[in-house]
Amino acid sequence: MTRRQLTNAQWKFIEPYLPIGRYGPYPERLREQFEGVIWRFRSSGQWREMPAEFGPWATVYGRFRVWRDAAVFTDLLEGLIAEGARMGRTDLSLVSVDSTTVRAHHDAAGLRVSKHLMEALEEAAQEQEAARPKRGGPEEQNGHTERRRVRRRHKLRLREALLGRSRGGLTSKIHLAADRRCRPLALVLTVGQAGDSPQFVPVLAKVRIRLPAGRPRTKPGAVAADKAYSSHGNRAYLRKRGIKAVIPEKRDQAANRKKKGTRGGRPVSHDADLYKERNTVERLINKLKAWRGIATRYDKTPDSYLAGLHLRAAMIWIDDLIKTT
Repeated sequence: MTRRQLTNAQWKFIEPYLPIGRYGPYPERLREQFEGVIWRFRSSGQWREMPAEFGPWATVYGRFRVWRDAAVFTDLLEGLIAEGARMGRTDLSLVSVDSTTVRAHHDAAGLRVSKHLMEALEEAAQEQEAARPKRGGPEEQNGHTERRRVRRRHKLRLREALLGRSRGGLTSKIHLAADRRCRPLALVLTVGQAGDSPQFVPVLAKVRIRLPAGRPRTKPGAVAADKAYSSHGNRAYLRKRGIKAVIPEKRDQAANRKKKGTRGGRPVSHDADLYKERNTVERLINKLKAWRGIATRYDKTPDSYLAGLHLRAAMIWIDDLIKTT
């Protein structure tokens, strides 16, 4: 007997966001199927190993794919954030940004890419290779053509699946933003070897809190991040939007600035007290990875794994809203 994954209070937050057809009977066992999806990401078990209490595994998996393609989990997270704003429980005075690497199981490899998409990606890759200077004679180049083509197709398939080669195997990286109460505000998924600093602006661009009236809030009061995000472009972006930067300066950047003298600009400072609260995003990462299906990626498609991320983030918001009501 498997324990229930949702309480009645949690289900009241989730039920309004599940799509129901305009015609026909109400879907049977809708709550059990949603709990089956939670069980899968919480336990990291295979779909075929799903307990019978949640219904046939094929039905639950089919329902998950329908919800994933309809962006139900994304809408659920955005709706819960808006519900928190309606209750006056959101806080954008300080937003912390960070990233974490997720090891991918070997089951996550082998994404099927359509023939037309693979041909388009391969054509673009060939154009990039043609622009590079070639080495070796014609015979050597012809001998490596087929091998190069196989490697190129393998890399393109991994790139499409958002899987990167890192030390220890295939990995993906989660870039996220958290508020002062360890609640997620934005999530971005990239390949494992992607840098942190280039994803700083895309993560903040996803911070969007719908209000009961008027335009949604997208501007935090301050943004805290570690030295990996210390770059001229990120600071210029925050300065342009009027957001306070709580980012310490890298040692080499400070040395280079001092070397230039007066042409190096003013010293970069940050609020040390606010920076101490950056641990909220670290604690949020621990909460996300409390689900085994999030701590290790088992999904072949990035859409499925991102749907699980949004589901876990939504459950964190639900638990927080229940405590405050």
